[in-house]
Amino acid sequence: MSHFATSAAGQGLIAALLLATIALATWAKLRHSARNATQQDLYLAGKSLTWPFVAGSITLTNLSTEQLVGMNGNQMLLLAWWEIAGFVGLLILAFVFVPLYYRNNCTTVTELLERRYGGRGIRTLISALFLFGNIVIYLPAGLYSGALFLQSMSGAAIPLVAFAAAMAIIAAAYTMLGGLKAVAVMDTYSGVLVLTIALLIVLLALQAINFDLSGIPPDRLTMVGDRTSPIPFHTLFTGMLFIQIFYWSTNQNITQKAMTAPTVREAQKGVLAAAGIRILIIPVIVTVPGVVAYKLMGDVDDRAYGLLVAQVLPPALSGLFAAAIAAAVIAHTAAILNSTVALWSVDFHERLFRPIRHQRRLAATLAALLTLSSVALVPLFANAKSIINLLQQLNGLFSMPILSAFVTGLLFRNVRAAAAIAGTLFGIAFYALATLAAPPNWLGLHYIDWMLVTLLASIAFALTTNRLALGQTATLRFRATDPSPRA
Repeated sequence: MSHFATSAAGQGLIAALLLATIALATWAKLRHSARNATQQDLYLAGKSLTWPFVAGSITLTNLSTEQLVGMNGNQMLLLAWWEIAGFVGLLILAFVFVPLYYRNNCTTVTELLERRYGGRGIRTLISALFLFGNIVIYLPAGLYSGALFLQSMSGAAIPLVAFAAAMAIIAAAYTMLGGLKAVAVMDTYSGVLVLTIALLIVLLALQAINFDLSGIPPDRLTMVGDRTSPIPFHTLFTGMLFIQIFYWSTNQNITQKAMTAPTVREAQKGVLAAAGIRILIIPVIVTVPGVVAYKLMGDVDDRAYGLLVAQVLPPALSGLFAAAIAAAVIAHTAAILNSTVALWSVDFHERLFRPIRHQRRLAATLAALLTLSSVALVPLFANAKSIINLLQQLNGLFSMPILSAFVTGLLFRNVRAAAAIAGTLFGIAFYALATLAAPPNWLGLHYIDWMLVTLLASIAFALTTNRLALGQTATLRFRATDPSPRA
């Protein structure tokens, strides 16, 4: 029986006290915030966050149990490349995209597309794709992986949906009551605790095997993947970089957090701090415990992290870490909830219905509906052999087509919105046929390779449509920061 389970009442009390402490600290930070929240207050934290909170929010929006559970569930060091490559993506966000978003006074990344193309249609399409991805993939997957960790660590016969529902309800409360500022503050406080204990777990895991990695198959220790591995080495130079550019620079869930600072410089400091955490800490905590778990327990897939933590973490810290993970899942879920509500409110609601008179009331209603749908979809992820590999493959369905719209708009002049829409829709169909409908590694290409092919094909289709169907000739921009949409 696990340490957690041997004193469930005591550990539960520790967990409850920690969650209450984080909530109290968040309230103390926000107690002077205005009650009559504006759109900017709810979705951009009133442009008031200093760089530590920008860094904390970006880090915890990304680092949740999808990474801790999913990457450790692969039980190989190779998965660290996702996080190492993320460092490059954050640098591009800091120095290329943050100035663009601030110059265009964006609340959502889709506003930049509307200004670049001079048409509303492309903004509506990309926003709809983000909404679909958040509702169907990101929200339920995050709750599933968090619930799986808590269930594995506790050894309790509590249904996954029960764990997921409890965390989702608390996340919705933060979204309803405090907006993005509350989410960012909670992200930062809980993030410090999660990272600290996660590093301690790495040390304790290595101590459990006397720092001896012998007996572990070489393919689980190598950083050079072959063609049958989750990340073949050559894919680092094909689709991997563009996945990171999409995720860190054009994905509403992340970039929204970089827009919350009062100035470009403050935002850049926060993004660079998040990049430092990404390269120095994250790769170790999302891979080493899984490899150690393989030596101790064999191939246990996504249960590896929870089972290892239950085995190596002292009883006094078990409840503390369970609460920290729960707080991370709650913060992660609340961040995506807030982004989803922002996309709907800013990009759809006023056009489809009426002007928003009560921003907080609308946010609360949407958060409640999204909470119900997310919990209901959690069981759909229960059959995944690897939650992280499934998510990465599904991401390609939208990521490269969406990125193609940004690349085309930033690099070319005189491209119509209709052409960008055509390129995006073509890219979705192309990727689906090449990776989901075709046999695995069709034509010898990994799904990461297909992401690069999809990106290039989408851009080419958009430019061809622009020329042949719309009679417009695209020309290269020599400065991607040129604010003119089609001049």
